[in-house]
Amino acid sequence: MELMKYSLCIGAYKGKDAVYHLEKIKEHGLHGLEYYGWWNFEDLKQIAREQERIGVGIIATCTKFFNLVDASVRDQYIGALRETIEACRILGVKSIITQTGNEMEGVPRELQHEAMVETLKQCAPLCEQADVVLEIEPLNGLVNHKGHYLQRSDEAADIIDEVGSRHVKLVFDVYHQQITEGNVIRNATGYIERINHYHIADNPGRKQPGTGELNYVHILKAIQDTGFDGFVGLECGYTIDTDEAIEQFKNDILAKIG
Repeated sequence: MELMKYSLCIGAYKGKDAVYHLEKIKEHGLHGLEYYGWWNFEDLKQIAREQERIGVGIIATCTKFFNLVDASVRDQYIGALRETIEACRILGVKSIITQTGNEMEGVPRELQHEAMVETLKQCAPLCEQADVVLEIEPLNGLVNHKGHYLQRSDEAADIIDEVGSRHVKLVFDVYHQQITEGNVIRNATGYIERINHYHIADNPGRKQPGTGELNYVHILKAIQDTGFDGFVGLECGYTIDTDEAIEQFKNDILAKIG
């Protein structure tokens, strides 16, 4: 069985650029970098050359404009997605993360839901043609993202099903879903067909796995047992030196899931 792959997120090494992160990822035997603001690169082709030199690359980025709930900005969203897809082509990135935007006051949720599904349906052919996956991400509204429209994994799964494209899926962030709904293993495995990618951090504190209440040996083993062989991103802060934390993660968690 092919094993899951692990990525670091930009910012894991404070103040260091993407190339430094890629070199560290290679050093630790990990598999990729999540770099969210691709538009901050001065020269995408230069970054592509660095990826080739190092032997690991960026595996996920974000859309340039986030708002799926407001139908009036649909053209702006799709235009920004086109730009992001072109950046992904140059960089060899296969996953694009999008949030949904905040819930619109005074507008029924079902209308915002319909707007999101319609926008994503229009995005799907662009993603299919480019062979990239657009990933919607539920975020918790209790601690970090007050007012964010999409918070629950069941609603996210409904949206994915309504869009009906293998190129529009879900990034399941264990930290956010623990805060929003708990029941992590059941949801993280039950929605596996709709999930393209996972984010992990412990709770409370959003630091590296092993610092809070989540049992990541059990969680990651359950995900792996589904046959998932995609990326799991360490989207977390660190309570100790990053290199030490990564070694600890490999020794204390990854070594135990087999």
